[in-house]
Amino acid sequence: MNVRNLIKKYDGKAVVDSVSFELPRGKVISLIGPNGAGKSTVMGMISRLIARDSGAIDFEDRDLARWKSKDLAKRLAILTQRNEVQMKLTVRELVAFGRFPYSGSHLNAENLRIIDQAIAYMELEEYQDRFIDELSGGQRQRAYIAMVIAQDTDYVLLDEPTNNLDIYHATNMMKIVRRLCDELGKTVILVLHEINYAAFYSDYICAFRDGKVAKFGTVEEVITKSTLSEIYNVDFEIMNIGGKPLTIYY
Repeated sequence: MNVRNLIKKYDGKAVVDSVSFELPRGKVISLIGPNGAGKSTVMGMISRLIARDSGAIDFEDRDLARWKSKDLAKRLAILTQRNEVQMKLTVRELVAFGRFPYSGSHLNAENLRIIDQAIAYMELEEYQDRFIDELSGGQRQRAYIAMVIAQDTDYVLLDEPTNNLDIYHATNMMKIVRRLCDELGKTVILVLHEINYAAFYSDYICAFRDGKVAKFGTVEEVITKSTLSEIYNVDFEIMNIGGKPLTIYY
């Protein structure tokens, strides 16, 4: 996926201003930056949930806008910050929605096999007949990820997947993100506020400030004292724990 000169304005003010970057396949890429830096808006545009004002997004050698929704849904999946389901659904019924681009409401044996695999992969077998609103926050997040796995797309977009999760469940969520890439070959793009999660679990980081890309590169290239201090306007110290950078800000 290649993003070129992306612009989005609200009330005449550019919240995303000439953003360009290329997303490498088969990697975990985190979008970081302060509140209002434009990262969730960029995520919305590359998932086609938000219309861009100008610029180009090339996805598999075709402008993103030219993709038919059904075809795009077989290649790109997104979980937004708000995933509350209004219907009374079981875990299994929710995961089955991932097969909708392929089969609609008519599930064949192959669809059922993929649903079973997704539920097993997320270790949700004992919960599959439970209603979503009866689950804990961590279990619910796993159910949504199982739905994405059942959708079987090459690209997975996650907007603040650790939001409202405690440390235990947030860490498990990031381990799942890593597994989606390493075990299933997905390209995972996520918006994160927690810099240490981005540093520990990502391959690449795109740092935003004031609607622009401040820095794009590997974890080692972006997670530096000077770069983070400039982006967040606070002082940082960087330590290496087990070969991974750990940030402390004050």
